[in-house]
Amino acid sequence: MLFVAALVAGAVFSLLFSVTTGASDASAFEVIRDLATSKGTQGALSVRDHIIIFDIRLPRAILGFMIGASLAVSGAIMQGLFRNPLADPGLVGVSSGAGFGAVVMIVLGGTLAAPLYVVLGLYALPIAAFSGGLATTLALYRIATRNGQTSVATMLLAGIALGALSTAMTGLLVYMADDKQLRDMTFWSMGSLAGATWMKIAAAGPIILLSFAAIPFLARGLNAMTLGEAAAFHMGVPVQRLKTIAILSVAAGTGASVAVSGGIGFVGIVVPHILRMAIGPDHRYLLPASALLGGSLLIFADVLARTVVVPAELPIGIITAAVGGPFFLWILLRHRTRLSL
Repeated sequence: MLFVAALVAGAVFSLLFSVTTGASDASAFEVIRDLATSKGTQGALSVRDHIIIFDIRLPRAILGFMIGASLAVSGAIMQGLFRNPLADPGLVGVSSGAGFGAVVMIVLGGTLAAPLYVVLGLYALPIAAFSGGLATTLALYRIATRNGQTSVATMLLAGIALGALSTAMTGLLVYMADDKQLRDMTFWSMGSLAGATWMKIAAAGPIILLSFAAIPFLARGLNAMTLGEAAAFHMGVPVQRLKTIAILSVAAGTGASVAVSGGIGFVGIVVPHILRMAIGPDHRYLLPASALLGGSLLIFADVLARTVVVPAELPIGIITAAVGGPFFLWILLRHRTRLSL
């Protein structure tokens, strides 16, 4: 599809734009030429520019793209599973639950959770965040669904309650934290890609990519779910297995993303809704397109966050909230009659 090809081109452009925008004046051509240069020979970039591009900006751009793609796909999956346009990992408390899981590992990783931290090593934080997101997603689905029907009002209210509970427990752990742990938790409040490293990509990347691997198994089933669970079952869709894979995928993607970036809201509700208006509700195209557009948009938001108030840096969560908040209100007003809210 031409639109998907345009999204691929946009994703490539966003990555090049990110790594070539900032204090270093290296051009996109020089970056590509340096990538093609054999190891051990003089590249097109100076040593200073090479360090800035490949040790700071490139991991930040790659991590940002992965997180944006993960949040957008998670939002599209939740909207398909709950059959409404308002489901989003951030709005319904999944991100808060994942953040709580990560904070538990940060604060208790040296004491009560020390054996777990030793066993899991680099993956301790993403797995802890995944566990928190999974617990919240399972609780939300069980509360909001009755007799196979999901109540939108119940989902939103339950999400607010679960998010508030996770925030309260996170606040309790903040009081228990020492100065170093408090510094580690600072970026959770509004989200940031400032600490992006290749090590963080190695920790969160496999979990996020594993959540993407579920996309081919979910697309057909989510299309059938738009007609209702009973209709999907009679069409041969293994509904219970579909729910399980969808919930695990959302929890894994959101949990790993929150673990390395903190809470970044509204990507999961804005991106799928834009794409539904552009290419329709077919999840065979919607899910991969959400990954491409979500990753690109988060990269552009990150470039804006680190350039608009130079030499300081805005938390990326402020940028996404400033755009996503009004967009969410527009969606709510547009669907208020059907949602009966």
